Amino acid sequence: MNSSPIDTLYPRFLPLGDSALTVEIGDRIDGKLVAAVADLDARIAAKIDAGRMKGIVEAVPTYRSLTLIFDPEVVSRCALQRQVAALLSAPPRRVSRKGDCWRLPVCYDPGYGSDLERIAGERGLSPDGIVALHAGRTYTVYMIGFLPGFPYMGDVAEELRLPRLTEPRVRVPAGSVAIAGQQTAVYPAESPGGWNIIGRCPLPLFEPRRPQPALLSPGDRVTFEPVTVKRYEALAAAGRNNGLDLRQFVTRGVTR
Repeated sequence: MNSSPIDTLYPRFLPLGDSALTVEIGDRIDGKLVAAVADLDARIAAKIDAGRMKGIVEAVPTYRSLTLIFDPEVVSRCALQRQVAALLSAPPRRVSRKGDCWRLPVCYDPGYGSDLERIAGERGLSPDGIVALHAGRTYTVYMIGFLPGFPYMGDVAEELRLPRLTEPRVRVPAGSVAIAGQQTAVYPAESPGGWNIIGRCPLPLFEPRRPQPALLSPGDRVTFEPVTVKRYEALAAAGRNNGLDLRQFVTRGVTR
């Protein structure tokens, strides 16, 4: 892939069972790699639409790789690898993608952000300073994983780049807004977790009954809006009673 962020060790083609192929194009979290994955994904989708790539059931992108699930009765792994390698040999291009822009309310009160005051002390900042740094950026949803609807987003400010906890919590409440490394995320459901919790979002990030269960998708843009405890509780109650119109928090289909 000429003039790309991929180093000489990549791409790597890794078999994943009998009917999947993972194409690794890097080894780090990097905006250029994310763009390269999106480029490859778009090229493959265009070939499929034109009837020039057959047998692909699904494509699953991550920060640095693309996994292709395929029907081995239609296309062999070797043939698929040759097709993908040919696409990767072409010069990269800028991919125009349409994604949604979300404004997620977050209560950064210490009652919801259990690590907020600790982080402020470690960084020599006030809790308000931590909130300003976190809420002062627009983040890109790089991928969905770990839990259904769990969005990995980047990149946080340098001052907020913290390691995961040495001992993960057994229970992290649903809606917890957290940071780890250069990423931030919102837990869509109660689960174990080792990220640093700084707030809580009242919006349901995953709801199986919705036409699109996951609220966020790769490529979406997200900003966080600080809200009071009272506002958080009102929004959370509306969500529990199915009275929360999520359209107020999103601008649809913005081209980038």
